[in-house]
Amino acid sequence: MRIGVLASGGGSNLQALLDHFAHVDKDAGEIVWVGSNSASAVALARATAMDIATGVIADATDGVAILTQLAAANVELLVLAGYLKLVPTNVVHAFAGRLLNVHPSILPAFGGVGMYGERVHAAVLASGATQSGVTVHFVDDAFDRGAIIAQWPVPVLPNDTPSTLAARVLRAEHALYPLCVAAVASGAITLGPDGQSHGRINLAALDTLFTR
Repeated sequence: MRIGVLASGGGSNLQALLDHFAHVDKDAGEIVWVGSNSASAVALARATAMDIATGVIADATDGVAILTQLAAANVELLVLAGYLKLVPTNVVHAFAGRLLNVHPSILPAFGGVGMYGERVHAAVLASGATQSGVTVHFVDDAFDRGAIIAQWPVPVLPNDTPSTLAARVLRAEHALYPLCVAAVASGAITLGPDGQSHGRINLAALDTLFTR
């Protein structure tokens, strides 16, 4: 599949995806376009350095303009990588079953409006939870409520701060997200008519990252 990525900031998840499709899963998909709501986003610079087409989302609410850019790049699968804007409904519908996001918690816990970045990790610590994690899911009209593709737990340590927990969770994101995107791109995972994720992903490689 031809993959497009939307990112708002540094694009570390984008880099993990770029590395995966360049060196691990070349046959599953190819990142052909990267867009951002910020013209100065490092994610755009990462894409440009690899001769990947880029685009700036001047108005994040203008779904028609976003779809026009995606169509121009012949994007078949759209991936959110630290994209902090709500994807317009017409884009969500146009890419139903082909739109993915990664969230830094085990959804449905610590998800929803306003729950992003270190806000999530601060909420996890405030709750007294001993485990957090990562969720990859299909995107629908509601924040963090689409069908779950895969999750991976991450331990919360006694001396954690939002920053230290964020770093540990991000490490898991970089490992899990590319596997999930590749699985959807290859057809191993699909969104069924029942609104649920179907198929299997081999996550054995992640066992060396954290013990479940």
